[in-house]
Amino acid sequence: MSENRDLKATWNYHDGTKHSYESIRRNRHFLDWDNQPLPFKIYSSLEPIPLPRQLSSSGRKALETIAAPSSGATAELPDLQGLAELLYLAAGITKRRPYPGGEMLFRAAACTGALYHIDLYLVCGDLPDLPAGVYHFGPHDFSLRKLRAGDYRAVLIGATAGEPTLSRAPATIVCASTFWRNAWKYQSRTYRHCFWDNGTILANLLAAAVSREVAARVVVGFVDAAVSQLVGLDTTREAPLTLIPLGHTSEAAPTTAPEATPLELETTPLSRSEVDYPAIRAMHQASSLESQDEVMAWRAGGASVGNPAPSTRPFGRVFSLQPVADDSIPASSLEEVISRRGSTRRFARVPITFAELSTLLERATRGVPADFAGDGGGVLGELYLIVNAVDGLPSGAYFFDRERSALELLKDGDFRHDAGHLGLGQEIPADASVDVFFLADLKPVLKRFGNRAYRAAQLEAAIMGGKFYLGAYAQGLGASGLTFFDDDVTDFFSPHAAGKSVMFLVALGKSERRAAKA
Repeated sequence: MSENRDLKATWNYHDGTKHSYESIRRNRHFLDWDNQPLPFKIYSSLEPIPLPRQLSSSGRKALETIAAPSSGATAELPDLQGLAELLYLAAGITKRRPYPGGEMLFRAAACTGALYHIDLYLVCGDLPDLPAGVYHFGPHDFSLRKLRAGDYRAVLIGATAGEPTLSRAPATIVCASTFWRNAWKYQSRTYRHCFWDNGTILANLLAAAVSREVAARVVVGFVDAAVSQLVGLDTTREAPLTLIPLGHTSEAAPTTAPEATPLELETTPLSRSEVDYPAIRAMHQASSLESQDEVMAWRAGGASVGNPAPSTRPFGRVFSLQPVADDSIPASSLEEVISRRGSTRRFARVPITFAELSTLLERATRGVPADFAGDGGGVLGELYLIVNAVDGLPSGAYFFDRERSALELLKDGDFRHDAGHLGLGQEIPADASVDVFFLADLKPVLKRFGNRAYRAAQLEAAIMGGKFYLGAYAQGLGASGLTFFDDDVTDFFSPHAAGKSVMFLVALGKSERRAAKA
Protein backbone atom coordinates (compact mmCIF):
# COMPACT_ATOMS: atom_id res chain seq x y z
CA MET A 1 0.00 0.00 0.00
CA SER A 2 1.35 3.44 -0.94
CA GLU A 3 1.82 6.03 1.78
CA ASN A 4 -0.97 8.07 0.21
CA ARG A 5 -3.44 5.30 1.04
CA ASP A 6 -2.38 4.91 4.68
CA LEU A 7 -5.07 7.22 6.02
CA LYS A 8 -3.88 7.04 9.62
CA ALA A 9 -1.31 9.68 8.69
CA THR A 10 -3.95 12.29 7.94
CA TRP A 11 -5.90 11.62 11.10
CA ASN A 12 -2.72 11.68 13.18
CA TYR A 13 -1.77 15.06 11.74
CA HIS A 14 -5.27 16.54 11.74
CA ASP A 15 -6.07 15.48 15.30
CA GLY A 16 -2.58 16.36 16.50
CA THR A 17 -2.80 19.94 15.22
CA LYS A 18 -6.30 20.77 16.43
CA HIS A 19 -6.75 23.85 18.55
CA SER A 20 -8.67 23.59 21.80
CA TYR A 21 -8.88 25.81 24.84
CA GLU A 22 -6.62 23.40 26.69
CA SER A 23 -4.07 23.03 23.88
CA ILE A 24 -3.69 26.80 23.65
CA ARG A 25 -3.19 27.09 27.41
CA ARG A 26 -0.60 24.30 27.45
CA ASN A 27 1.39 25.66 24.51
CA ARG A 28 4.47 27.51 25.79
CA HIS A 29 5.53 28.67 22.33
CA PHE A 30 6.61 32.32 22.10
CA LEU A 31 7.63 34.50 19.18
CA ASP A 32 11.37 35.09 19.02
CA TRP A 33 11.30 38.41 17.19
CA ASP A 34 15.08 38.46 16.81
CA ASN A 35 14.79 35.22 14.81
CA GLN A 36 11.79 36.16 12.64
CA PRO A 37 12.35 34.79 9.12
CA LEU A 38 12.46 36.89 5.97
CA PRO A 39 9.15 36.91 4.08
CA PHE A 40 10.98 36.35 0.78
CA LYS A 41 13.16 33.72 -0.87
CA ILE A 42 16.07 35.67 -2.31
CA TYR A 43 18.56 34.13 -4.76
CA SER A 44 21.62 36.18 -3.92
CA SER A 45 23.75 35.13 -6.90
CA LEU A 46 21.20 35.47 -9.74
CA GLU A 47 20.60 38.60 -11.78
CA PRO A 48 17.05 39.95 -11.67
CA ILE A 49 14.93 40.23 -14.80
CA PRO A 50 12.74 43.27 -14.02
CA LEU A 51 9.04 42.90 -14.76
CA PRO A 52 6.95 45.76 -16.19
CA ARG A 53 5.53 47.79 -13.32
CA GLN A 54 2.73 49.61 -15.14
CA LEU A 55 -0.51 47.78 -14.29
CA SER A 56 -3.27 48.05 -16.87
CA SER A 57 -6.96 47.74 -16.01
CA SER A 58 -8.95 44.89 -17.50
CA GLY A 59 -12.19 46.79 -17.05
CA ARG A 60 -13.79 43.69 -15.54
CA LYS A 61 -15.79 44.01 -12.34
CA ALA A 62 -14.32 42.08 -9.43
CA LEU A 63 -17.62 40.34 -8.71
CA GLU A 64 -17.72 39.14 -12.32
CA THR A 65 -14.22 37.68 -12.23
CA ILE A 66 -14.63 35.66 -9.02
CA ALA A 67 -17.76 34.00 -10.37
CA ALA A 68 -16.83 33.32 -13.99
CA PRO A 69 -15.15 30.02 -14.96
CA SER A 70 -11.51 30.52 -15.90
CA SER A 71 -11.25 27.25 -17.82
CA GLY A 72 -13.37 28.56 -20.72
CA ALA A 73 -10.99 31.35 -21.76
CA THR A 74 -9.07 30.87 -24.98
CA ALA A 75 -6.50 33.68 -25.08
CA GLU A 76 -2.86 32.69 -25.16
CA LEU A 77 -0.55 34.18 -22.54
CA PRO A 78 0.34 37.35 -24.44
CA ASP A 79 3.67 38.75 -23.29
CA LEU A 80 5.79 39.73 -20.32
CA GLN A 81 3.36 42.55 -19.51
CA GLY A 82 0.44 40.16 -19.16
CA LEU A 83 2.50 37.74 -17.10
CA ALA A 84 3.66 40.56 -14.82
CA GLU A 85 0.07 41.61 -14.21
CA LEU A 86 -0.99 38.09 -13.24
CA LEU A 87 1.95 37.75 -10.84
CA TYR A 88 1.31 41.17 -9.30
CA LEU A 89 -2.40 40.56 -8.77
CA ALA A 90 -1.70 37.15 -7.23
CA ALA A 91 1.31 37.80 -4.99
CA GLY A 92 2.73 41.26 -5.58
CA ILE A 93 3.36 44.03 -3.05
CA THR A 94 0.40 46.40 -3.29
CA LYS A 95 1.28 48.94 -0.58
CA ARG A 96 4.34 50.03 1.40
CA ARG A 97 3.89 51.89 4.68
CA PRO A 98 6.85 53.13 6.72
CA TYR A 99 6.86 52.81 10.48
CA PRO A 100 9.54 53.61 13.10
CA GLY A 101 12.29 51.08 12.50
CA GLY A 102 11.13 49.65 9.19
CA GLU A 103 8.58 49.34 6.43
CA MET A 104 5.33 47.37 6.36
CA LEU A 105 4.64 45.59 3.09
CA PHE A 106 1.09 44.67 2.06
CA ARG A 107 0.58 41.86 -0.43
CA ALA A 108 -2.15 41.19 -2.98
CA ALA A 109 -3.55 38.16 -1.13
CA ALA A 110 -4.12 37.51 2.55
CA CYS A 111 -1.66 35.28 4.42
CA THR A 112 -1.67 33.84 7.94
CA GLY A 113 0.32 36.11 10.21
CA ALA A 114 1.44 38.18 7.18
CA LEU A 115 4.40 35.77 6.95
CA TYR A 116 4.17 35.14 3.17
CA HIS A 117 5.74 31.72 2.90
CA ILE A 118 4.37 30.87 -0.56
CA ASP A 119 6.72 31.25 -3.53
CA LEU A 120 5.75 31.26 -7.21
CA TYR A 121 7.88 29.71 -9.93
CA LEU A 122 7.31 29.97 -13.67
CA VAL A 123 7.96 27.12 -16.12
CA CYS A 124 7.44 28.24 -19.71
CA GLY A 125 8.22 27.76 -23.35
CA ASP A 126 9.38 30.69 -25.47
CA LEU A 127 7.12 33.68 -24.80
CA PRO A 128 7.19 37.16 -26.30
CA ASP A 129 9.93 39.02 -24.39
CA LEU A 130 10.89 35.95 -22.31
CA PRO A 131 12.90 32.89 -23.40
CA ALA A 132 11.87 29.39 -22.34
CA GLY A 133 13.05 28.50 -18.87
CA VAL A 134 12.35 27.95 -15.20
CA TYR A 135 12.09 31.18 -13.22
CA HIS A 136 11.48 32.31 -9.63
CA PHE A 137 9.25 35.31 -8.97
CA GLY A 138 10.68 37.76 -6.43
CA PRO A 139 7.96 40.07 -5.08
CA HIS A 140 10.54 42.08 -3.10
CA ASP A 141 11.92 43.65 -6.30
CA PHE A 142 9.19 42.54 -8.73
CA SER A 143 11.56 40.53 -10.86
CA LEU A 144 12.11 37.07 -12.25
CA ARG A 145 15.33 35.11 -11.80
CA LYS A 146 16.25 32.37 -14.21
CA LEU A 147 16.94 29.03 -12.53
CA ARG A 148 17.16 26.97 -15.73
CA ALA A 149 17.36 27.86 -19.43
CA GLY A 150 15.30 25.80 -21.88
CA ASP A 151 11.81 24.37 -22.25
CA TYR A 152 11.09 22.09 -19.27
CA ARG A 153 7.33 21.87 -19.67
CA ALA A 154 7.63 18.17 -20.49
CA VAL A 155 8.85 17.54 -16.94
CA LEU A 156 5.57 18.89 -15.55
CA ILE A 157 3.53 17.03 -18.13
CA GLY A 158 5.25 13.81 -17.09
CA ALA A 159 4.83 14.61 -13.40
CA THR A 160 1.07 15.02 -13.94
CA ALA A 161 0.73 11.86 -16.09
CA GLY A 162 -0.26 13.96 -19.09
CA GLU A 163 -2.66 16.48 -17.53
CA PRO A 164 -4.32 17.83 -20.71
CA THR A 165 -4.29 21.52 -19.74
CA LEU A 166 -0.55 21.40 -19.09
CA SER A 167 0.29 19.94 -22.49
CA ARG A 168 -1.23 22.96 -24.25
CA ALA A 169 -0.25 25.67 -21.76
CA PRO A 170 2.57 28.02 -22.78
CA ALA A 171 3.33 28.64 -19.11
CA THR A 172 2.68 27.04 -15.74
CA ILE A 173 2.96 28.57 -12.27
CA VAL A 174 4.37 26.27 -9.57
CA CYS A 175 3.37 27.27 -6.03
CA ALA A 176 5.56 26.10 -3.14
CA SER A 177 5.96 26.76 0.58
CA THR A 178 9.02 27.25 2.74
CA PHE A 179 7.74 25.80 6.01
CA TRP A 180 9.87 27.78 8.44
CA ARG A 181 8.63 31.14 7.22
CA ASN A 182 5.22 30.23 8.68
CA ALA A 183 6.14 27.66 11.35
CA TRP A 184 8.12 30.36 13.20
CA LYS A 185 4.72 31.43 14.52
CA TYR A 186 2.30 28.59 13.86
CA GLN A 187 4.47 25.50 14.49
CA SER A 188 3.12 22.18 13.19
CA ARG A 189 -0.21 23.67 12.13
CA THR A 190 1.71 25.31 9.28
CA TYR A 191 0.92 22.46 6.89
CA ARG A 192 -2.73 23.53 6.99
CA HIS A 193 -1.61 27.11 6.38
CA CYS A 194 0.33 26.04 3.29
CA PHE A 195 -2.96 25.44 1.53
CA TRP A 196 -4.83 28.30 3.20
CA ASP A 197 -2.26 30.80 2.01
CA ASN A 198 -1.82 29.19 -1.40
CA GLY A 199 -5.61 29.22 -1.73
CA THR A 200 -6.02 32.96 -1.21
CA ILE A 201 -3.27 33.58 -3.77
CA LEU A 202 -5.06 31.28 -6.22
CA ALA A 203 -8.38 33.07 -5.70
CA ASN A 204 -6.64 36.23 -6.93
CA LEU A 205 -4.79 34.45 -9.73
CA LEU A 206 -7.91 32.72 -11.07
CA ALA A 207 -9.85 35.99 -11.01
CA ALA A 208 -6.97 37.81 -12.73
CA ALA A 209 -6.83 35.09 -15.39
CA VAL A 210 -10.56 35.50 -16.04
CA SER A 211 -10.16 39.26 -16.33
CA ARG A 212 -7.49 38.79 -19.01
CA GLU A 213 -9.20 35.85 -20.74
CA VAL A 214 -6.32 33.50 -19.94
CA ALA A 215 -7.32 29.89 -19.27
CA ALA A 216 -6.27 28.64 -15.84
CA ARG A 217 -6.76 25.48 -13.81
CA VAL A 218 -5.61 24.25 -10.40
CA VAL A 219 -3.67 20.98 -10.56
CA VAL A 220 -2.99 19.19 -7.26
CA GLY A 221 -2.16 15.75 -8.66
CA PHE A 222 1.53 15.41 -9.58
CA VAL A 223 4.64 13.46 -8.64
CA ASP A 224 6.05 15.64 -5.88
CA ALA A 225 9.70 14.66 -6.25
CA ALA A 226 9.81 15.56 -9.96
CA VAL A 227 8.37 19.04 -9.39
CA SER A 228 10.66 19.67 -6.39
CA GLN A 229 13.70 18.68 -8.46
CA LEU A 230 12.70 20.91 -11.36
CA VAL A 231 12.37 24.14 -9.34
CA GLY A 232 15.18 23.28 -6.93
CA LEU A 233 13.35 22.89 -3.63
CA ASP A 234 15.07 21.74 -0.46
CA THR A 235 12.66 18.91 0.36
CA THR A 236 13.53 18.99 4.06
CA ARG A 237 12.29 22.58 4.28
CA GLU A 238 10.14 23.27 1.21
CA ALA A 239 7.31 21.60 -0.67
CA PRO A 240 5.47 22.03 -3.97
CA LEU A 241 1.73 22.61 -3.47
CA THR A 242 -0.05 23.31 -6.74
CA LEU A 243 0.49 23.77 -10.47
CA ILE A 244 -1.46 26.39 -12.44
CA PRO A 245 -1.29 26.02 -16.24
CA LEU A 246 -1.91 29.38 -17.91
CA GLY A 247 -3.14 29.92 -21.45
CA HIS A 248 -3.94 27.50 -24.24
CA THR A 249 -2.14 27.11 -27.57
CA SER A 250 -2.85 25.00 -30.63
CA GLU A 251 0.69 23.64 -30.50
CA ALA A 252 1.45 21.01 -27.89
CA ALA A 253 4.50 21.36 -25.66
CA PRO A 254 7.59 19.31 -26.53
CA THR A 255 7.48 15.72 -25.27
CA THR A 256 11.07 15.83 -24.03
CA ALA A 257 13.00 18.29 -21.89
CA PRO A 258 16.63 18.89 -20.96
CA GLU A 259 17.78 16.93 -17.94
CA ALA A 260 16.71 18.62 -14.70
CA THR A 261 20.02 18.27 -12.89
CA PRO A 262 20.13 19.29 -9.19
CA LEU A 263 20.25 23.04 -8.61
CA GLU A 264 22.76 24.40 -6.15
CA LEU A 265 21.91 28.07 -5.96
CA GLU A 266 22.71 30.29 -3.01
CA THR A 267 19.81 31.95 -1.18
CA THR A 268 19.85 34.51 1.61
CA PRO A 269 19.44 32.86 5.05
CA LEU A 270 15.91 33.32 6.36
CA SER A 271 16.86 33.84 9.99
CA ARG A 272 19.56 33.12 12.54
CA SER A 273 18.32 29.55 13.04
CA GLU A 274 15.38 27.37 12.05
CA VAL A 275 13.21 25.03 14.11
CA ASP A 276 12.15 21.75 12.53
CA TYR A 277 8.59 20.48 13.03
CA PRO A 278 8.63 16.81 11.95
CA ALA A 279 4.81 16.58 11.80
CA ILE A 280 4.83 18.93 8.79
CA ARG A 281 7.29 16.81 6.84
CA ALA A 282 5.51 13.59 7.84
CA MET A 283 2.15 14.85 6.58
CA HIS A 284 3.66 16.08 3.33
CA GLN A 285 5.40 12.77 2.70
CA ALA A 286 2.28 10.77 3.54
CA SER A 287 0.25 12.78 1.02
CA SER A 288 2.88 12.74 -1.75
CA LEU A 289 2.36 10.87 -5.01
CA GLU A 290 5.30 8.82 -6.19
CA SER A 291 4.31 7.55 -9.65
CA GLN A 292 2.24 8.39 -12.70
CA ASP A 293 -0.13 5.55 -11.80
CA GLU A 294 -0.91 7.26 -8.49
CA VAL A 295 -1.47 10.55 -10.32
CA MET A 296 -3.87 8.91 -12.78
CA ALA A 297 -5.80 7.35 -9.90
CA TRP A 298 -6.00 10.80 -8.27
CA ARG A 299 -7.40 12.38 -11.44
CA ALA A 300 -9.92 9.56 -11.86
CA GLY A 301 -11.19 10.28 -8.34
CA GLY A 302 -11.78 13.90 -9.27
CA ALA A 303 -13.93 12.93 -12.24
CA SER A 304 -16.51 11.40 -9.87
CA VAL A 305 -16.79 14.32 -7.44
CA GLY A 306 -20.21 15.98 -7.38
CA ASN A 307 -22.05 18.44 -5.21
CA PRO A 308 -23.54 17.15 -1.95
CA ALA A 309 -27.18 16.15 -2.38
CA PRO A 310 -29.61 18.56 -0.71
CA SER A 311 -31.43 17.23 2.29
CA THR A 312 -35.03 16.30 1.57
CA ARG A 313 -36.16 17.97 4.74
CA PRO A 314 -34.44 21.16 5.91
CA PHE A 315 -33.58 21.46 9.59
CA GLY A 316 -35.41 24.75 9.94
CA ARG A 317 -36.69 27.78 8.07
CA VAL A 318 -35.25 28.25 4.59
CA PHE A 319 -34.20 31.65 3.26
CA SER A 320 -33.62 31.77 -0.49
CA LEU A 321 -30.68 33.95 -1.49
CA GLN A 322 -31.45 37.40 -2.88
CA PRO A 323 -28.26 38.35 -4.77
CA VAL A 324 -27.83 41.63 -6.59
CA ALA A 325 -28.63 41.35 -10.30
CA ASP A 326 -25.72 41.11 -12.72
CA ASP A 327 -26.32 44.60 -14.08
CA SER A 328 -26.43 46.10 -10.58
CA ILE A 329 -23.27 44.71 -8.98
CA PRO A 330 -20.72 47.29 -7.78
CA ALA A 331 -18.46 48.60 -10.54
CA SER A 332 -15.15 48.21 -8.68
CA SER A 333 -12.65 46.50 -10.95
CA LEU A 334 -10.60 43.54 -9.84
CA GLU A 335 -7.45 45.67 -9.89
CA GLU A 336 -9.03 48.30 -7.65
CA VAL A 337 -10.28 45.71 -5.19
CA ILE A 338 -6.95 43.89 -4.90
CA SER A 339 -5.12 47.20 -4.46
CA ARG A 340 -7.29 48.21 -1.49
CA ARG A 341 -7.87 44.77 0.01
CA GLY A 342 -6.68 44.18 3.55
CA SER A 343 -7.57 42.01 6.51
CA THR A 344 -10.04 43.82 8.74
CA ARG A 345 -8.77 43.99 12.32
CA ARG A 346 -11.87 45.57 13.85
CA PHE A 347 -15.47 45.24 12.73
CA ALA A 348 -18.25 47.67 13.61
CA ARG A 349 -21.26 45.95 15.15
CA VAL A 350 -23.56 47.12 12.38
CA PRO A 351 -25.54 45.02 9.93
CA ILE A 352 -24.84 44.26 6.32
CA THR A 353 -27.73 43.57 3.96
CA PHE A 354 -29.06 40.16 2.99
CA ALA A 355 -28.45 41.14 -0.64
CA GLU A 356 -24.74 41.72 0.11
CA LEU A 357 -24.41 38.36 1.87
CA SER A 358 -26.41 36.61 -0.86
CA THR A 359 -24.18 38.09 -3.56
CA LEU A 360 -21.08 36.87 -1.75
CA LEU A 361 -22.44 33.36 -1.29
CA GLU A 362 -23.76 33.07 -4.81
CA ARG A 363 -20.60 34.30 -6.55
CA ALA A 364 -17.86 32.85 -4.35
CA THR A 365 -19.16 29.28 -4.32
CA ARG A 366 -19.56 28.41 -7.98
CA GLY A 367 -16.78 25.87 -7.73
CA VAL A 368 -13.06 25.81 -8.46
CA PRO A 369 -11.54 24.76 -11.80
CA ALA A 370 -9.37 21.98 -10.41
CA ASP A 371 -8.39 18.39 -11.10
CA PHE A 372 -10.02 17.29 -7.82
CA ALA A 373 -13.34 18.87 -8.84
CA GLY A 374 -13.80 17.16 -12.19
CA ASP A 375 -15.30 18.84 -15.24
CA GLY A 376 -18.58 19.43 -13.43
CA GLY A 377 -17.00 21.65 -10.79
CA GLY A 378 -17.95 19.43 -7.85
CA VAL A 379 -17.05 20.46 -4.34
CA LEU A 380 -15.48 18.72 -1.35
CA GLY A 381 -16.74 20.94 1.46
CA GLU A 382 -19.79 22.77 2.76
CA LEU A 383 -20.47 26.14 4.38
CA TYR A 384 -21.91 26.90 7.81
CA LEU A 385 -22.55 30.43 9.05
CA ILE A 386 -23.09 32.35 12.25
CA VAL A 387 -25.18 35.39 11.36
CA ASN A 388 -24.80 38.20 13.90
CA ALA A 389 -26.18 41.20 12.02
CA VAL A 390 -27.76 40.90 8.57
CA ASP A 391 -30.79 43.01 7.68
CA GLY A 392 -33.60 40.71 6.57
CA LEU A 393 -32.15 37.58 8.15
CA PRO A 394 -32.68 36.43 11.75
CA SER A 395 -29.55 36.06 13.85
CA GLY A 396 -28.56 32.44 14.27
CA ALA A 397 -26.60 29.46 12.93
CA TYR A 398 -27.13 28.45 9.31
CA PHE A 399 -26.20 25.86 6.71
CA PHE A 400 -25.70 26.99 3.11
CA ASP A 401 -27.57 24.67 0.75
CA ARG A 402 -25.67 25.25 -2.47
CA GLU A 403 -28.07 23.26 -4.64
CA ARG A 404 -31.12 25.13 -3.42
CA SER A 405 -29.23 28.45 -3.29
CA ALA A 406 -30.64 29.00 0.17
CA LEU A 407 -29.70 29.26 3.84
CA GLU A 408 -31.22 26.79 6.30
CA LEU A 409 -31.67 28.08 9.84
CA LEU A 410 -30.23 25.44 12.19
CA LYS A 411 -30.87 27.42 15.38
CA ASP A 412 -31.84 31.00 16.01
CA GLY A 413 -30.49 33.36 18.63
CA ASP A 414 -27.65 35.74 19.43
CA PHE A 415 -24.41 33.77 19.06
CA ARG A 416 -21.85 36.59 19.08
CA HIS A 417 -20.24 35.20 22.22
CA ASP A 418 -20.08 31.73 20.65
CA ALA A 419 -18.59 33.16 17.45
CA GLY A 420 -15.86 34.87 19.44
CA HIS A 421 -15.05 31.67 21.31
CA LEU A 422 -15.02 29.51 18.17
CA GLY A 423 -12.64 31.98 16.50
CA LEU A 424 -9.99 31.30 19.13
CA GLY A 425 -11.50 33.69 21.66
CA GLN A 426 -10.97 36.75 19.49
CA GLU A 427 -13.12 39.86 19.22
CA ILE A 428 -13.04 39.87 15.40
CA PRO A 429 -15.56 37.02 14.84
CA ALA A 430 -17.73 38.27 17.71
CA ASP A 431 -17.93 41.75 16.17
CA ALA A 432 -18.35 40.60 12.56
CA SER A 433 -21.74 40.63 10.86
CA VAL A 434 -21.25 37.07 9.58
CA ASP A 435 -18.74 34.28 10.18
CA VAL A 436 -18.42 31.69 7.41
CA PHE A 437 -17.02 28.29 8.39
CA PHE A 438 -15.89 25.87 5.68
CA LEU A 439 -16.32 22.25 6.79
CA ALA A 440 -15.60 18.97 5.01
CA ASP A 441 -16.55 15.37 5.71
CA LEU A 442 -13.04 14.00 5.37
CA LYS A 443 -13.87 10.30 5.58
CA PRO A 444 -15.42 9.82 2.11
CA VAL A 445 -13.00 12.32 0.56
CA LEU A 446 -9.96 10.50 1.95
CA LYS A 447 -11.42 7.18 0.87
CA ARG A 448 -11.70 8.44 -2.72
CA PHE A 449 -8.37 10.27 -2.99
CA GLY A 450 -6.13 9.11 -0.15
CA ASN A 451 -4.15 11.44 2.11
CA ARG A 452 -3.71 13.96 -0.68
CA ALA A 453 -7.38 14.81 -0.31
CA TYR A 454 -6.43 16.67 2.87
CA ARG A 455 -4.47 19.10 0.72
CA ALA A 456 -7.39 19.52 -1.68
CA ALA A 457 -10.01 20.05 1.03
CA GLN A 458 -7.94 22.77 2.72
CA LEU A 459 -7.12 24.38 -0.63
CA GLU A 460 -10.68 24.42 -1.96
CA ALA A 461 -11.95 26.10 1.21
CA ALA A 462 -9.18 28.70 1.08
CA ILE A 463 -9.78 29.52 -2.60
CA MET A 464 -13.45 30.12 -1.83
CA GLY A 465 -12.40 32.07 1.27
CA GLY A 466 -10.16 34.21 -0.94
CA LYS A 467 -13.12 34.85 -3.21
CA PHE A 468 -15.11 35.99 -0.17
CA TYR A 469 -12.29 38.45 0.55
CA LEU A 470 -12.49 39.90 -2.96
CA GLY A 471 -16.28 39.91 -3.03
CA ALA A 472 -16.49 41.64 0.34
CA TYR A 473 -14.10 44.44 -0.60
CA ALA A 474 -15.84 44.83 -3.96
CA GLN A 475 -19.01 45.69 -2.00
CA GLY A 476 -17.29 48.08 0.39
CA LEU A 477 -17.18 45.54 3.20
CA GLY A 478 -14.28 44.02 5.11
CA ALA A 479 -13.08 40.46 5.65
CA SER A 480 -10.64 38.63 7.88
CA GLY A 481 -9.43 35.03 7.78
CA LEU A 482 -9.15 33.42 11.21
CA THR A 483 -8.18 30.23 12.96
CA PHE A 484 -10.51 28.31 15.27
CA PHE A 485 -11.15 25.71 17.95
CA ASP A 486 -11.68 22.70 15.69
CA ASP A 487 -13.95 20.36 17.62
CA ASP A 488 -15.91 23.18 19.23
CA VAL A 489 -16.95 24.40 15.76
CA THR A 490 -18.19 20.95 14.77
CA ASP A 491 -20.05 20.61 18.06
CA PHE A 492 -21.66 24.02 17.68
CA PHE A 493 -23.16 23.20 14.27
CA SER A 494 -24.09 19.61 15.19
CA PRO A 495 -26.08 17.46 14.77
CA HIS A 496 -26.09 18.79 11.19
CA ALA A 497 -22.27 19.00 11.07
CA ALA A 498 -21.55 15.82 13.01
CA GLY A 499 -18.41 14.09 11.74
CA LYS A 500 -17.22 17.06 9.67
CA SER A 501 -13.96 18.96 10.10
CA VAL A 502 -13.28 22.69 9.84
CA MET A 503 -11.04 23.74 6.98
CA PHE A 504 -11.25 27.56 6.97
CA LEU A 505 -12.98 30.53 8.60
CA VAL A 506 -13.60 34.02 7.26
CA ALA A 507 -15.34 36.85 9.11
CA LEU A 508 -17.31 39.45 7.14
CA GLY A 509 -18.79 42.83 7.93
CA LYS A 510 -18.18 46.55 7.89
CA SER A 511 -14.86 47.73 9.18
CA GLU A 512 -15.09 50.11 12.10
CA ARG A 513 -13.25 52.78 10.15
CA ARG A 514 -15.56 52.60 7.13
CA ALA A 515 -18.65 52.52 9.32
CA ALA A 516 -17.45 55.66 11.16
CA LYS A 517 -17.11 57.52 7.83
CA ALA A 518 -20.57 56.48 6.63
